[in-house]
Amino acid sequence: MEKEQIRKLAAELNLSVPGNELCTNMDIKTEYVGTRMYNTPILGFGAAEDPLFEEYKKVGIIGPWHMSPKEWLPEAKTVISFFFPMSLEVRKSNRQEKKVASELWAYARIEGQAYISAYMKAVAEWFQERGFAACVPSSDSRWQSLTAGKGIEGYPEIREDSFGSRWSERHAAYVCGLGTFGLSKGLITEKGMAGRFGSVVVSVAFEPDPRAYSDVYDYCIRCGACVRRCPAHAIDPERGKNHMICGPYVMASRAVHEPRYGCGLCQTGVPCEAGIPALARVSG
Repeated sequence: MEKEQIRKLAAELNLSVPGNELCTNMDIKTEYVGTRMYNTPILGFGAAEDPLFEEYKKVGIIGPWHMSPKEWLPEAKTVISFFFPMSLEVRKSNRQEKKVASELWAYARIEGQAYISAYMKAVAEWFQERGFAACVPSSDSRWQSLTAGKGIEGYPEIREDSFGSRWSERHAAYVCGLGTFGLSKGLITEKGMAGRFGSVVVSVAFEPDPRAYSDVYDYCIRCGACVRRCPAHAIDPERGKNHMICGPYVMASRAVHEPRYGCGLCQTGVPCEAGIPALARVSG
């Protein structure tokens, strides 16, 4: 099995899996019907036994509750990370906002995540139909997240400022060569930061993609644009984003977008919205 076959599958599923195009049965405003939320995803391949997955278990990186690929799937050989870039329509709508997400961004956050979940399920089923084992961690019953004061099963003593889950899509994408982090703690890919991730752990061995970076912040130029865009003042120019400030602010946006929520202002109207500013700076 070749990587190109999987990339071709990714493009086909972007057109065939329902839910990426806003439609009337989604209870949305008529003016948004027909809008596509996500462009074709880009893919990265990483080895299931990459030592970084064990590094992520360290306190101060993610934590001991983070599960390695082989804990999700004992036969695991490869992790395939997918980055779904937000469409231009969604990104443009959010650039104009200063307090909370645009309506289109909120749709892409909630209805769009449902589409991504269905998409990743289709990817796993494609492998399974061909006799391979596959697991989508974010849809697995073992997946759990933690917030301040709320632990994860087996780890009841969690620091008050802890934030994370049993599987980090962004950290998996870093392993798979898709990009590096920015001050806002999002991952900057060749298609920028405005988008969402999905991943699948499979029993097929693919050659890992090279990581064209050596530091977790290589693609960030620390311009401070995300700091200025953050309405919650949750991003510090030196320490990056404080999830304990960001999280409650995002959830409070339900008052505007009920039953949806979202923000993403730090991902739009910034140099890393749709590309890698560090590479653009080097190339002139």
